[in-house]
Amino acid sequence: MTAIKHALQRDIFTPNDERLLGIVNVCKAGKKKKNCFLCATVTTERPVQVKVVKVKKSDKGDFYKRQQTWELRDLTEVDAKDASKENPEFDLHFEKVYRWLASSTAEKNSFISCIWKLNQRYLRKKVEFVNVSSQLLEESVPSGESQSVAGGDEDALDEYQELSTREEQDIEGMMEMCEYAISNAEAFAEKLFKELQVLDGANIQSIMASEKQVNILMQLLDEALGEVDTIEGKLSSYEEMLQSVKEQMDQISQSNRLIQISNTNNGKLLDEIQFLVNYMDLSKGHIRALQEGDLTSPKGIEACINASEALLQCMNVALRPGHDKLMAVKQQQLLFAELRDTFARRLTNHLNNVFVHQGHDQSSTLSQHTAELTLPKHSPLHRDLLRYAKLMEWLKNTHREKYEGLSRTYVDYMSRLYEREIKDFFEVAKIKMAGTSKEAKGKFATLPRKESALKQETESLHGSSGKLTGSTSSLNKLTVQGSNSRRSQSSSLLDMGNMSASDLDVADRTKFDKIFEQVLSELEPLCLAEQDFISKFFKLQQHQTVIPPLAQPEMEESDGGTPSRIPPQAEHRHSLSSEKDMVRLMMNKIFQSIETELNSLIALGDKIDSFHSLYMLVKMSHHVWTAENVDPASYLSTTLGNVLVTVKRNFDKCISGQIRQMEEVKISKKSKVGILSFVTVFEEFAELAETIFRNAERRGDLDKAYVKLIRAVFMNVEKVASESQKTPRDVVMMENFHHIFSTLSRLKISCLDAERREAKHKYTDHLQSYVINSLGQPLEKLNHFFEGVEARVAQGVREEEVSYQLAFNKQELRKVIKEYPGKEVKKGLDNLYKKVDKHLCEEESLLQVVWHSMQDEFIRQYKHFEDLIGRCYPGSGITMEFTIQDMLEYFSSIAQSH
Repeated sequence: MTAIKHALQRDIFTPNDERLLGIVNVCKAGKKKKNCFLCATVTTERPVQVKVVKVKKSDKGDFYKRQQTWELRDLTEVDAKDASKENPEFDLHFEKVYRWLASSTAEKNSFISCIWKLNQRYLRKKVEFVNVSSQLLEESVPSGESQSVAGGDEDALDEYQELSTREEQDIEGMMEMCEYAISNAEAFAEKLFKELQVLDGANIQSIMASEKQVNILMQLLDEALGEVDTIEGKLSSYEEMLQSVKEQMDQISQSNRLIQISNTNNGKLLDEIQFLVNYMDLSKGHIRALQEGDLTSPKGIEACINASEALLQCMNVALRPGHDKLMAVKQQQLLFAELRDTFARRLTNHLNNVFVHQGHDQSSTLSQHTAELTLPKHSPLHRDLLRYAKLMEWLKNTHREKYEGLSRTYVDYMSRLYEREIKDFFEVAKIKMAGTSKEAKGKFATLPRKESALKQETESLHGSSGKLTGSTSSLNKLTVQGSNSRRSQSSSLLDMGNMSASDLDVADRTKFDKIFEQVLSELEPLCLAEQDFISKFFKLQQHQTVIPPLAQPEMEESDGGTPSRIPPQAEHRHSLSSEKDMVRLMMNKIFQSIETELNSLIALGDKIDSFHSLYMLVKMSHHVWTAENVDPASYLSTTLGNVLVTVKRNFDKCISGQIRQMEEVKISKKSKVGILSFVTVFEEFAELAETIFRNAERRGDLDKAYVKLIRAVFMNVEKVASESQKTPRDVVMMENFHHIFSTLSRLKISCLDAERREAKHKYTDHLQSYVINSLGQPLEKLNHFFEGVEARVAQGVREEEVSYQLAFNKQELRKVIKEYPGKEVKKGLDNLYKKVDKHLCEEESLLQVVWHSMQDEFIRQYKHFEDLIGRCYPGSGITMEFTIQDMLEYFSSIAQSH
């Protein structure tokens, strides 16, 4: 154990400046035996630290390593388990209880005794020892010691003290100087003792020799002590003097601190006063402007604007805590409130008077525009009122009620003014529209439908306020009547002067187009200018406000699927809306009659001529597109969008009316059919539509209408052809589909390419059918004979054996051929030409086309007959009574003779 103790001291504790005082070989109680050492150590440096260290031998070598360390001051209890019997077990209570089993009871007792000594010396009996025999503790403190363990005798603890390196070197040197140091230790010790006595004697002599110097040193020390006492006296006097100076300086410091606090308070008070004076003082000039300022002159308005802005700044200043309790501040606030109310009342009264006077001046100019299709300009009124825009903004921020009252007054007054102007404007527009038909009445007496309808319209315009009302059924009747009469008018009117009926229709429609465009062109800048003025004058561009929206029409969908443009606030009534919405609501009130008047004008145009819906659809679409590009949510865009729905609905009714006309058409049983009226109407519609819709935004609507109309035309042409009694079905189909094909080819309508090809196919098929059916009559017997020959061949009779059939022998063939000499054939062809001429109409000029096709078919049949004769009657020498050249001469001479 001693060797282990030396090894642990050398390898583990000496490098850490620690001394090993106690050691015990232990293992944990109740577990597999793994030996380790518990070591009690103290540090060599002060303050001394006492530790219990667990040391374990390394598994991979013979060296030891520190595994765990506890401070002895953390030890609360040592339990030896049994004080009367030998028991190697013991417990150490640190932060938890550690149970150990020593290798022997003696080692356990030795370690516990060491712990007890360290506890007595360094911890002052803090650790409690349980089940430890008192005899063991008493042996740890010998009775003969002159000092107690607690007094600090380290010799009792230092059982072993290792020599230092220098001490080892000195001992080795002395032993080397003495040869018998090892062989005769007693002699070596005696020698050392003698040398020690010699050294002690030398030391005593040296001390006695230095007594004089010691006395001198003591004298000097006494003198130094005297000087120290003198200095201490002076320092005491100085300290007393400094104490009085310190008291005076403390008084001065306190006085300075009070002065500094007073200066700080005065500065803060000055800042507060300057703040109130700077931000809550209104100049006399501003007060005078608010109370008596001239609101008519530019200088007076400018002064009032500056004064109102200064007043608003004073009223909106952010007061600091406590300012509102000052009497002067309360008085200033009362003054500001009185000035605000006074100026708001003056401003409101003045602007109300301006609205009235400007309105009277504007009303006086209405008579100048009654004869012209123009709307009065409101730019002078807007220019005069915009001078007050900043004052309106001030009123909006200070007196919301008066601001809203002024806006209601402006809207109410302007709505009446605009209503009169717009009614007069649309009255003039309707009279000018009706005037186009009155001119037609003077030139063409054969226009009963247009004349009577426009006469009624004109009379109703002069006898009423200009609003036109009517049911959907009456509009449909007028549309059908106009379309039915258009064909009869174009065929029955006399040419008077240089203008035909169709020319008149084009002129009337062009004039209507110009009038409608002028109406929209006048309304657009008027609405835009008014909306811009409202935004600037009432400052409705920035903040949010709660406005109850006006009643809006429900969202509906037209026949064409175009939804009406309804503002989003129609679905969220009494909700938060932007000021842009408020502008639109004010515009709705001011121009509430525009949509009604536009719908009335559109109804009149549709009654005059259903084709006017094409012009209106294009113009209205263009203006809606333009308005949406400027502002999609503007009043103009919304209103024109709603009116566009009506125009689109009228356009769809026009298309439906034409289709209904086609379905209701009746043909004469006594006269030939010719080109059907609805085919001509479709041609007229397509020509007009292509002219109107060139580069238009609503081309898609026209293409859909084209498809509906052309399918109806195809269906009803076939229907009429099947019902025709006077004219053959093939002729009706051929002529009308040829006309349709020519129209579509000429107009080059891309969406109807398939229908154009279909029309050509139908025309070709029915032309061929008509030619074949007609040519079967001039050579009827010859046709029947060769049909019989072909039937025999089809039944299996060989071609060269046909001539042996009784009914089809050579004699029968010659007999049939002799019945058709050239003269008879020419006569039959002449009769055929006359019949074809009776079937065909002159308008389409298809006679020569049909005659040439018959010539080709006749030659084909002739060649077919000759081929059958050559195959079925070979070598018979039988030929026709006429040649192909003869036939060509027959056809040519007949065509030229007629």
